[in-house]
Parts: sequence; structure tokens; C-alpha cells
Amino acid sequence: MSVNERIDELVKSNDVVLFMKGTPLFPQCGFSSKAIAILDHLGVAYESVDVLQDMEIRAGIKEYSDWPTIPQLYVKGEFLGGSDIMMEMFDAGELQEMVDSKGLAKAV
Repeated sequence: MSVNERIDELVKSNDVVLFMKGTPLFPQCGFSSKAIAILDHLGVAYESVDVLQDMEIRAGIKEYSDWPTIPQLYVKGEFLGGSDIMMEMFDAGELQEMVDSKGLAKAV
């Protein structure tokens, strides 16, 4: 399976997936930490992928999305952006609206 196929499988098999540096408990950069804080505040269930553990994924995700930075958030297969875009959408109420309208699972 190619790296692109692996990423595609992750994106399509999870309603919300965050490609990040580190883990939700131990984010390894401020941007990933901010992204986790937003998702946790929304109370949405999500899958995270630590790109520091897989260099193929780390390089491949940038090509997959045509977006140069990490973290990257996908909701229902759609690329939303990185932590700055997440923050803008959160501040505007758009992320909460998306969580509600798409019927995303709540975190347990």
C-alpha cells in the first residue's frame, strides 16, 4: 500500500482526523497543541496521527493535501486546514456549526 493510499484510508475511515506532531496527551509543537485544544473544547471524537512516528506520512500528508504545514485537520474526508484556519473557524462559530450539522460523534 502506498503512503497516499494509507493516508486516504485514514481520512476516509475516520469522521475527524488530525495529522499532528506528537499525540493529544503530548503534542510536540504549539500548533498541534492549539489544534488539540480546539477539538477537545468542541468535545468531538477524533483520530490523531503522529507524523513524527512515520516519516512517509509526514512527507506524504503535505503532498496529499497540497498544504505545506502540520497539523492538518480533515472532517468527513474534507481537508479544512491547519491550526490557524481551525482557530479562525472556531472563533467564527463555524467549527461548532460543522460538528452539529455533520452529526459528528462526541468524545467519550
